[in-house]
Amino acid sequence: MYSIRKTTPMILLTAAAFALTGGLVACGSLAPTATSPVAGTAPLSVSASASVSSSASTSASASPSRPAATPSTKPPKPAKQLGTPGKFVFPVVGHYSYAHTHHDYPATDIITACGNEVRAVTSGVILEVTRVDTYKAKVNAGATRGGLSVSFKGDDGIRYYGSHFEEINKNIKPGVRVSMGEMLGKVGQTGDAGVCHLHFGLSPVCSGTGDWWIQRGVLYPWPYLDSWRKGGDKSPAAAVKAWQVKNGCPKHALTDP
Repeated sequence: MYSIRKTTPMILLTAAAFALTGGLVACGSLAPTATSPVAGTAPLSVSASASVSSSASTSASASPSRPAATPSTKPPKPAKQLGTPGKFVFPVVGHYSYAHTHHDYPATDIITACGNEVRAVTSGVILEVTRVDTYKAKVNAGATRGGLSVSFKGDDGIRYYGSHFEEINKNIKPGVRVSMGEMLGKVGQTGDAGVCHLHFGLSPVCSGTGDWWIQRGVLYPWPYLDSWRKGGDKSPAAAVKAWQVKNGCPKHALTDP
């Protein structure tokens, strides 16, 4: 940990005293540098690290003759559950980029490497899963452009949709409950995709299945993605519900493609 080239006896004595008083242990307990939220890794809480250090110091200095504190009978506060409604994570793990525009209709294409993990942005129940890529360029049918895809109804009542998967988690099936951050599959370029990316769409649930022209997206996701990538919790619920009040559930595509 230390590289000492030239020093004086006094400095050596000081360094030895520092080691004996726990200086090196304190350095070893420092929290690691927080990694980028792009990788989806939560940083270690500084307050938690400080609490551990403080507790250890207090315990070491306590007098042995002092009676132990009476344990509290008050039940501990329940921990916050993963996937609490109103909480979100970014949908892909790894380096990515995306624009604030999309061709023809509102959605976001998140450009990232094939094989990167796609995860549920919030908790909910799976609505529809497409595991076979039947897209044919000559036909260019809207129902098959997404290739391998997954949609689910979040606990907030909003439908979240991802497509162009390389593969889908075998446990992901209609009716299955997923938790925020749970792996849905891996990024690919199936369907009408020229590069590896995740097509991400927001919409009202409407019929839940078969309405690809709604499922693919009715509202731009980028304001919410901008929030989630920074650890924020901006919710699309109000905006999507307002869209539905105004537009209902269209029976056919409003734009093509």
